[in-house]
Amino acid sequence: MSDEYLSLKWGTLKAWNCVSEKSRDILCKYMSLGMEFGAMQQHDTPEQKQAICDLIDAIDGPIHNDWTGDAMTKDEAKAYVLGYGR
Repeated sequence: MSDEYLSLKWGTLKAWNCVSEKSRDILCKYMSLGMEFGAMQQHDTPEQKQAICDLIDAIDGPIHNDWTGDAMTKDEAKAYVLGYGR
């Protein structure tokens, strides 16, 4: 079992643990596009949202909504990221 996980809030990454090389590489790509100090201040571009979706696909572990604590499927997580703020 992997120790990887993602926590999403305000339509973006709130917390994470990326263990695999693939997920770390995607996270590094996301970070290279620019990150604020807090999820509340982060306003992702379409390229950043795509990187988060790629990370969601790559992660081998749970994904949860930080507001509710509810577990999210990969499809739910991607819909949350892509639809947030619309």
